Amino acid sequence: MQKTVPLMTLSMYSGKDTSPVNMKKILLILIISFGFTAVQAQKDTVVTVKGNIAGIADGVEVKFVNANTNAPFAETKTQGGKFTITGTLKEPDLFTIHIGTAAPQYIYLQKGVINVTGNNAELNKLVVTGSSAHNDFIVFQQTFNPIVVRLQAVVQEVNSAAPGAERDSLMNIYDRINDSIQMQIDAYIEPRKKSFVTPFILFVTNQFGDDIMRLEKRYNRLDSVIRTSVIGTSLAQYIEYYKVGAVGTEAIDFTQPDTTGKPVSLSSFRGKYVLVDFWASWCGPCRRENPNVVAMYKKFSEKNFTVFGVSLDKPGQKDKWLEAIKKDSLTWTHASDLQYWNNAAAQIYHVTGIPFSLLVDPQGKIVGRNLRGADLEKRLCELIGCN
Repeated sequence: MQKTVPLMTLSMYSGKDTSPVNMKKILLILIISFGFTAVQAQKDTVVTVKGNIAGIADGVEVKFVNANTNAPFAETKTQGGKFTITGTLKEPDLFTIHIGTAAPQYIYLQKGVINVTGNNAELNKLVVTGSSAHNDFIVFQQTFNPIVVRLQAVVQEVNSAAPGAERDSLMNIYDRINDSIQMQIDAYIEPRKKSFVTPFILFVTNQFGDDIMRLEKRYNRLDSVIRTSVIGTSLAQYIEYYKVGAVGTEAIDFTQPDTTGKPVSLSSFRGKYVLVDFWASWCGPCRRENPNVVAMYKKFSEKNFTVFGVSLDKPGQKDKWLEAIKKDSLTWTHASDLQYWNNAAAQIYHVTGIPFSLLVDPQGKIVGRNLRGADLEKRLCELIGCN
C-alpha cells in the first residue's frame, strides 16, 4: 500500500488567516477530549481591552468569546471608533474577538491593559499590544509559516507521486523539512518556558511528528507554573493518554478468544517479534493491506517474527471474520471479542481507525507503530535482518 502523508490543517500558522474555523479542529482534540480543569487556587486578575478601529461606525457589536469553551467573555459596542471591555482571568487564555460581521480573529488576553488597533476595511489585520502571550503566538506564526507552506506543497506532491525514485526523493525532502520544524520547535520553546502559550504550541506542533515521548520531554522542560496551569494540565493528560501504545513503551497485555474460542494473550508471544494487527472483515483498507502483511509474514516468519491479528468484527458476525481470514490467506493467530469498535484491546490502545498495528519486540517493548508495506519491511530488516 502506498504511504500517504497526511495533509494537515495548517492555516492557523499563517499570519494571513487566523480565523477560528480551522484551529478549532485542533483545539477540540485537546480541550474537549481532556477538559480544562484548574489545578491551582489562583486569584482572578483584571484585564482591560481598549480598541481603536479607524473608519468603523458607532454601535457595531464587539464580542470576546473564550476559544476553549466557547463561553462569552465580554461584549460592548463601538462609539467614536473606540471600544473598551473589562473582565477577569485566572491566567492568560485564548479568545476570539468578533467585530460586527467580520470574521473573528484570535487574541490572547492576560492581566493588564491590552490595546487593539486596526482599520474597519481590514479587520483581519488587527494589531494587538500589551499582551506578551499574544506576542508569543505571533512569533510562532511568523516563525513557522514559511516552513509550513513549503511542507504543505511537498505533502501534496508526495501524495500525487507514483511509487519510485521521484516519490522517494520527495519523501527525503519532507523528512528534512520536518527535521527543520523539530529544531525550530526546540528553539521556540527555550526562551518561552514560562509562557502560557507554549503548552498549546507544543500540542499543535506535535502533529508533525506524532511522537508522544518527544512531546513529554518538551513538556517537562516547561516552568512548573506552566506545567500545572489549566492548559498545561490538559496537555499532561493528553500525553498520558497517548503514551499507551507509543514507541518505546511496554505493550499492555490483553487476552481475547481465538477462532476456536480459546483465550490467547499478547504476552504468549514473548520471545518473538510480533505485529499486532488491528483489522476487520468489513474494512476495505484493511483487506487491501492484507497482501502486504502476508508478504512480510512469509519473508520474516522464520526469523522470529509473527503476526497476531485482532479483529474489530461485529457481534454475531464471526462467520464473516473467519471467511475473510480464509479468503485473504491469513495463516497466523487471530483473536477477537467481536465487539466492533468496543473491542477491549482496541479500547486499551485507543484505536480510532483501522488498519492499525503495533510492532512489539521479544521483550514486550513497542518498536514500531502503524508501519505498513515498505515501511514495515524496512523496520523488520533493521531489527532482524533481511538476508
